[in-house]
Amino acid sequence: MKRVLLLSLLLIASSCSLKNAKKALQSGNYDETINVSIKNLVGDKDAKRKQDYVFLLRDAYQKAREQDKNTLKRLQASSNPESLESIYETYLRLQSRQDRLVPLLPLRDLKKNKEIVFEKEDYTQRIENARGKLSEYLLVKSRNSLANASKLQARDIYDDLRYLNDINPNYSDVSSLLDEAFEKGLDYVQVSLVNNTDKVIPVRLQNELLNFSTYGINKPWIVFHTEPEDTRNYDYDLSLQFQDIIISPDQVFQKELQKEKNIKDGFEYVYDRNGNVAKDSLGNDIKKDKMVLVKAVVLQSEQFKDVTVTSVVEIKNLKTRQLVDRFPLNSTYTFNYLFATVRGDRRALDANYLRTLNPVAVPFPTTEQMIYDAGEDLKGQLKSILNRIKL
Repeated sequence: MKRVLLLSLLLIASSCSLKNAKKALQSGNYDETINVSIKNLVGDKDAKRKQDYVFLLRDAYQKAREQDKNTLKRLQASSNPESLESIYETYLRLQSRQDRLVPLLPLRDLKKNKEIVFEKEDYTQRIENARGKLSEYLLVKSRNSLANASKLQARDIYDDLRYLNDINPNYSDVSSLLDEAFEKGLDYVQVSLVNNTDKVIPVRLQNELLNFSTYGINKPWIVFHTEPEDTRNYDYDLSLQFQDIIISPDQVFQKELQKEKNIKDGFEYVYDRNGNVAKDSLGNDIKKDKMVLVKAVVLQSEQFKDVTVTSVVEIKNLKTRQLVDRFPLNSTYTFNYLFATVRGDRRALDANYLRTLNPVAVPFPTTEQMIYDAGEDLKGQLKSILNRIKL
């Protein structure tokens, strides 16, 4: 039964895969058809049930090849040098597609008992020629454009040079041009922390807030300087401004709680109507739990103190002197501590509740510690802002 079920599932999966491959072929997604066909032919290409994939692979390969050949004719007839990349990529695609077939060949038409022919060509020299022309074009274009490029244009040039370096490593002076384009595309941001409150911001919190290396910022074109350089012309100013810090006084709230509970306190014998200890069927004395009501009074005290820190991050364009963005940051930290004294029978209290009770009060945290603890949340908010800002 299990074998039949497994075979049925395999047939269903194969049917769906074949259907998807046919659909991809009909919609002109030839490479998807090739991918599905190759996947299904690996390891079992000569099975009768795989013939449909063989024919799909043949048809998709031929159509994809014809499509790329026509694309090449059109691109090569154009005098636009921007076509060089597409020409190069098309040759790579043609070569890669036929290379993928090699492990499967030969493939046969089982009904006609003959090998299926897949047309192939050696594109090595054409790929090399296309790569050379494209490399020289990208190099000259980048050199000519870089001198007067804006930051955004420099980033595009950098992408072109990265691509050039990928297809043709160590070509000419690409390495130095990459460095120049990268530097020209950077936005430099000077960072400051401003305290507009009447409270002292702990030095440890200031240092941690300004330690941008801990935030994991994914902004390749933005450089943050928390210690600005005198010789640097900065593009933006980012200031973290503490606007208000409100700290409650030390407070202790008390309440008295009455607790009672029926608990088991040993056992007692069960007596029959004659006043004798009752027996069970085996002659043993019958006992039952002895329940007693226990009571306790809890004098519970809660130490309470909280702080609210209100701040804002402002980003200004130093070239235009205009505000680019503004993000509010607010954080509240609360100190709570329970302690209590118990009068009476402690068995009247649940064990979990007892574990929450401390025997004595503790010193209230200092104002500095409260502000620092509130700053832990501010760091998380600042990290989120830094990772989503757009300049």
